[in-house]
Amino acid sequence: MLTIPEIQSLLDDIESDRVERTESTGNYDKFAEAICSFSNDMPGHNQPGYLIVGAKDDGTPSGLVVSDNLLKYLASVRSDGNIQPLPMMNVDKYVLPSGSELAVVEVFPSDMPPVRYKGRTHIRVGPRKAIASEVEERRLTERRMAAARTFDARPCVGCQLDDLALDLFLVTYRSNAVAEEVIRENNRDIKTQMASLRFYDLRRDCATFAGALLFAKEPLNWLPGAYIQYVRYDGVTPSSEVIAEQQFDGDLLTTLRELDSYLVSQLEYRPVPNTLLREALVGDYPKEAVRELAMNAVMHRDYESNTPVRLTRFDDRFEIQNPGGLYAEARPENFPDVTSYRNPVVAEAMKTLGFVNRYGRGIARCRESLRASGNPPPEFVLDQPGHFLATIRRRP
Repeated sequence: MLTIPEIQSLLDDIESDRVERTESTGNYDKFAEAICSFSNDMPGHNQPGYLIVGAKDDGTPSGLVVSDNLLKYLASVRSDGNIQPLPMMNVDKYVLPSGSELAVVEVFPSDMPPVRYKGRTHIRVGPRKAIASEVEERRLTERRMAAARTFDARPCVGCQLDDLALDLFLVTYRSNAVAEEVIRENNRDIKTQMASLRFYDLRRDCATFAGALLFAKEPLNWLPGAYIQYVRYDGVTPSSEVIAEQQFDGDLLTTLRELDSYLVSQLEYRPVPNTLLREALVGDYPKEAVRELAMNAVMHRDYESNTPVRLTRFDDRFEIQNPGGLYAEARPENFPDVTSYRNPVVAEAMKTLGFVNRYGRGIARCRESLRASGNPPPEFVLDQPGHFLATIRRRP
């Protein structure tokens, strides 16, 4: 957290390219573009950038009253999915000795640039704010490749361009991830385009593991555990008779589409009295809850494991289990308020493809859906390093 003298110094330094001041309280695009540009840290300061709301261009306060709603509005820019990958930032209210109030968004440089807002890479160099050129975007890509730490961003050695279904990237994914005018003006080869989205490693001349998961013709050749197993038992224990079994594999888009469709077909509905004369069809498990937990499992699983995501249906419950327990800052005591992404590139892809609506809301949406349908709340096994288990109980 900044001190008041530090805030005053930022206000006074009107030449700094690490500060943007604004009197506006409702210009979402301006806020998001500033956050995106500070995340990219094109000059390489390796220091936070600051969006100061409630200050004029000359650094003097505008007289803004900072409400809780404004702070929530600024914080929502981080998690609504329009900025990819997820920026790291803090939002705080400051009161100067004069009594003037400011809302300050502190944005840390991303270790996975280029960061895009609505498919465009925004940067700031000195007084210039702009969309990154091809050369500038390549510099950001190279910077990320040198610092990549997560498994999904590492090179999948041996998985080369011939192993990928390039139409899936060009026709389906790119049009959702990159703005149309950027695509029209794009003169880069496909490897460079994929690298800018963290799907290709130019130095090793191979796909990343995320690229293999999304676009490989045979993803299981590179990620043997990257499939989903569904089993339905006629009873309440694994020793009961299996009455339905299905495996979902292939590229991630196809896998998730097929899983979505199959889950709908497997969720039964039964008549429940609604009024004295009418009945309503009610499912044992709300589709939204099962879907949220299934997508959560795919997003957060450990892809280095050969174990699949398992969806197991018993007569009294639905279990969703994935390899890999809570990750990094996420702990049993702060779950689900703190979310840490084991696979940030995969998470970004699932948001881009529409399988995730908003970051950090999956568990909350699951709970809301179960409450509305009359099911018991979900249960979680959080203290196992090797797996994460979610259980939802059948509606009484």
